[in-house]
Amino acid sequence: MAKILSLSSQGSYVMLDNGLVKLTILRPQGFLTGIKYGGMDNLLDLKSSETNRGYWDINWSLPGGQDRYQLIKGDDYSVVHSSNESIEVSFRSTYDPSTSGIRLPLSIDLRYILRAGVSGFYCYAIYELPPGCRAFDVAQTRMVFKLRQERFHYMAISDEKQRVMPMPEDLLQNRGKKLIVPESVLLVNPINPHLKGEVDDKYQYSMDNKDGGVHGWISSSPVVGFWVIFPSHEFRNGGPTKQNLTVHTGPACLAMFHGTHYIGEDIMAHFKDGETWRKVFGPFFVYLNSTPNISNAYNLWLDAKKQRLLEEAAWPYDFVSSPYYFTSKERGSVSGRLLVQDRFVSSSLVPAKYGYVGLSVATTEGSWQTESKGYQFWVQTDLNGNFTIKNVIPGAYGLHGWVPGFIGDYLDNARISVSSGSQKQLGNLTYVPIRDGPTVWQIGFPDRTTIGFYVPDVNPMYANKLFLNSPEKFRQYGLWDRYTDLNPKSDQVFTIGVSDPKKDWFFAHVDRRGEDNKYLPTQWEIKFNLDSVTSGIYKLRLAMASATRTDLQVHINDMDVKHLVFQVQNLGMDNTVCRHGIHGLYRLYSIDISSSLLVKGDNSLFLTQARGGDAICGVLYDYLRLEAPASS
Repeated sequence: MAKILSLSSQGSYVMLDNGLVKLTILRPQGFLTGIKYGGMDNLLDLKSSETNRGYWDINWSLPGGQDRYQLIKGDDYSVVHSSNESIEVSFRSTYDPSTSGIRLPLSIDLRYILRAGVSGFYCYAIYELPPGCRAFDVAQTRMVFKLRQERFHYMAISDEKQRVMPMPEDLLQNRGKKLIVPESVLLVNPINPHLKGEVDDKYQYSMDNKDGGVHGWISSSPVVGFWVIFPSHEFRNGGPTKQNLTVHTGPACLAMFHGTHYIGEDIMAHFKDGETWRKVFGPFFVYLNSTPNISNAYNLWLDAKKQRLLEEAAWPYDFVSSPYYFTSKERGSVSGRLLVQDRFVSSSLVPAKYGYVGLSVATTEGSWQTESKGYQFWVQTDLNGNFTIKNVIPGAYGLHGWVPGFIGDYLDNARISVSSGSQKQLGNLTYVPIRDGPTVWQIGFPDRTTIGFYVPDVNPMYANKLFLNSPEKFRQYGLWDRYTDLNPKSDQVFTIGVSDPKKDWFFAHVDRRGEDNKYLPTQWEIKFNLDSVTSGIYKLRLAMASATRTDLQVHINDMDVKHLVFQVQNLGMDNTVCRHGIHGLYRLYSIDISSSLLVKGDNSLFLTQARGGDAICGVLYDYLRLEAPASS
């Protein structure tokens, strides 16, 4: 039998209690100051101020101005709903455009929900831009939980990625050494001696939206699990491949909604003068579990994974008390089948096997990656290319997609209109990836990452033991310098038909460290042989998984201006190399190469990273393909 819910106030505090969990919230600001559960009087960090334990924050700016960071806090407290089944409380700030001075031009309503018999609580927020506001930009918004430092030492973000974490003191000067990446710290004299010699960096624990959904911490004495669960990613910016932070040394547990990591300013939300806008971020679920036996601690992770599935199945929730949150009955669905037409792969249509299909308000191919104002709804197709996108909020969307094994982005010609209760049947849809002629040669596999290329072992001086025997060895610090270790005097040469991408193609095209520790431009060479040269235009399809401050030049057979077929300067702000990733913002370039630049026999294509003096600039290639001229 569920225990009775209670709501009480004491001074400037509001308490919500269901007999399992007790929340203490500062009013009217909405800061979460206490979580009582599982024999622990407060799961949140007592060493942090009450405004710095459980809070929402935002990074914003005026157009062209400096970044402004601020905590989000309410001015008005109210009880939105109270019954035997659930309590929902609101902490709202209202923006008045006529107010003088520079203030965040958003009205924000922070909400907390506690339900009877539920081991955890729900958090969400309604952001609203009222009429008459000035232009501004949003870079990031999130909710942060800072947990008890002396209790929560073990984190888990996937079956493979779990570990004992450093203490916050380990990042200070007397215990840690800061490296060239500000967030990276070498643990020189950590409190836990087993961690000595490892590197700690919050970006090592980033996850794609599509791969995440539950992450958290487990405490010792008592053994309690604290988990952030996303039942849906529809309200997060950047679609399924957007990477977000999860947990980091603190111990901190994050609920990221909107951010620029691994993409840069391209994904910032820009609001114009007088624009109106509203978006509901969440709800997400904070799940709490416990066990009396320390030997069963791992089971808390397994239980959290099961709870994630239950939350996903219950989405959209039927207990949220906001008219701006759409229930299941108010939503629609879209289904169809995606096929791929590439006559150089198959004479018939090919099912888009395990492709990604999504609805976004973005209106151009691939721009869903940087869309931040609306909601996005994504699913993966089955073996035959079939898909059903459920629980879509009413609106007009573009149908976007991409398919592993094929380059580029799909965008249906027609806008998809979804209304309350509608079930759109789109039938067969055909994606025709860009292609002119037959493949002369190709390097890599088009999946928007550098998986399949050579990732080196970490320098033992900078290891994170979690990733030593991991398929994610790219998560290690300092791999950009391993290129120099492998190629100390000259650059990479890759011979088509002889070289193996898994062994001979370094995963990141970066600078090479010279003898005086200055970073030098690098020139990669691709050698290939042509039995004959067809008159016309050859096409180089150059798919990038990521770029950071890249000055890229492409030459054919000679390094003079006549043989320069492509160049781009200062491309990308992804910071993927220094943040231990293998993808960022996907870009596809089609480069014309005149047959007059090629010869029968041996040819060379040169890829030059022309920017020097930058240890962590570079480009991550996804896939390269040279096509012969189109036949009639």
